[in-house]
Amino acid sequence: MTEFVDGNRITLLTRGLEYFPQLEAACDEARHEIHVETYIFDDDSSGRRIGAALKRAAQRGVATHLLVDGYGSKRLDTGLVADMQNGGVRILVYRPDMMPLLMGRQRLRRMHRKLAVIDARVAFVGGINIIDDMHTPGHTPPRVDYAVRVEGPLLGSIYPTVKRLWALVEFTQFGRDWHNIPALKADVPVRGTQRAAFLVRDNLRHRRDIEDAYLSAIAAARSEILIANAYFFPGLSFRRALMEAAARGVHVTLLLQGRVEYVLLHYASRALYGAFLDAGIHIAEYHKSFLHAKVAVIDGVWATVGSSNIDPFSLLLAREANIVVNDPGFAADLRRSLAAAMAAGAHEVKRENWRLQPLPVRAVTWLAYGVARLLTGVFAYGRAREFN
Repeated sequence: MTEFVDGNRITLLTRGLEYFPQLEAACDEARHEIHVETYIFDDDSSGRRIGAALKRAAQRGVATHLLVDGYGSKRLDTGLVADMQNGGVRILVYRPDMMPLLMGRQRLRRMHRKLAVIDARVAFVGGINIIDDMHTPGHTPPRVDYAVRVEGPLLGSIYPTVKRLWALVEFTQFGRDWHNIPALKADVPVRGTQRAAFLVRDNLRHRRDIEDAYLSAIAAARSEILIANAYFFPGLSFRRALMEAAARGVHVTLLLQGRVEYVLLHYASRALYGAFLDAGIHIAEYHKSFLHAKVAVIDGVWATVGSSNIDPFSLLLAREANIVVNDPGFAADLRRSLAAAMAAGAHEVKRENWRLQPLPVRAVTWLAYGVARLLTGVFAYGRAREFN
């Protein structure tokens, strides 16, 4: 069950245009400790900007930590890393991608979450990597993505989470950067009026927390479900929940990626469109730029922003983190932003047109679906049946 905490101030941040200035400012205000976790840290204008802010903090004596994923950040420039490390930034790599030709479940267990905690008093949670969202070759920038700024009692859950993962990675790489910094006392006084929860997905005690929160909210929905997700390949339970909601009169809309980024997943997810459309679910594909969002709004009250896609990678393998907010004002802000994105760059998928697809297109779609199911079974056999 999702455990909500009262008294928070949760600020919606739309795209890197709003996120990076706030993250940089928070780092510049840091006095004691910074933790940043990201799947991708790129050597571009945004990466150099945040890298410089981390370096400035470290040079002021702030204990500054950067944890990047070994696969997502495998192309991170060694010069940028060296510059930050020489400036005092402690950098660790989660599961370095040591053998790129070897496939397996362990190699696919990535650190996909995007978190930052400054002085245990302010946190950032969402889906935005440290990468310039204005650099989208062949598309109209920026990417559609979201994060939140969190202040208040919820830091009591977020701060220990980043401390634990840093300590775990440090322990597994003992001898490389071992140190022991006492934990700060999380700044948990009431900062606002919003009720929120912090959810993670890992491979231990929190395997289903994010998915279960979605399923509970969908089951309770009475008027509207709006889900925007970059990589959408839900399991059977999730699909049934959406169809049952539509059957009882809930207006269900899926805003999905229209651009082809990962070919197999793109076409495999489209194999589900027919069943969704037949069930009365509305589908809009975003084509203007890259849709990287992992957000939802339900009944104008429940909302989530985070790193978790609704696909086997996020729900079965990766470390993820989402914020769930139970607040009409926040939900309204997120819904307005999604509505604007749909109006500006999305095309509705019509049921009557979908049925008229050429046979070769349908064949490729179902072939991709079959391959995706097979790979899910191979790499996540413990719960793969839920995706069949």
